[in-house]
Amino acid sequence: MRFVRIAFCAAVLAAIGLATGQTSPGDVVVDVPFAFNVAGQQLPAGHYIVTSRDGFMRIFSTNKQGLFVPTHAAVRTASDESKLVFHHYGDTYFLSCVWVKGTTTGKQRYPSRAEREVAAHQAEMELAVVRPAQ
Repeated sequence: MRFVRIAFCAAVLAAIGLATGQTSPGDVVVDVPFAFNVAGQQLPAGHYIVTSRDGFMRIFSTNKQGLFVPTHAAVRTASDESKLVFHHYGDTYFLSCVWVKGTTTGKQRYPSRAEREVAAHQAEMELAVVRPAQ
């Protein structure tokens, strides 16, 4: 029983180390409370790390290897906070862009075929914003 407790504690510490060890300045770490689509794939609600470099956005969790998504630059005037922005149609969410605190440029992904099809059949698109936990 003692060995099981030690093994469990070691596994938890390793998972925490992986989650924090994979981040660097400019990464956005968020808990997304809903399932969402990006690059033609459905990702479950959960804890994600998003990096944006060299025309690509990488989104990954501690359980997955990650997904690279082509992006283009987006510009804003305020640089007050980091956040992920989703396009929300009915009960379907699509990752749209990532903003990093302290910058005026972000990364916006190109709409997927699935999003274009949903947008053509839905009357209204809403924005959903997810911010890192403080």
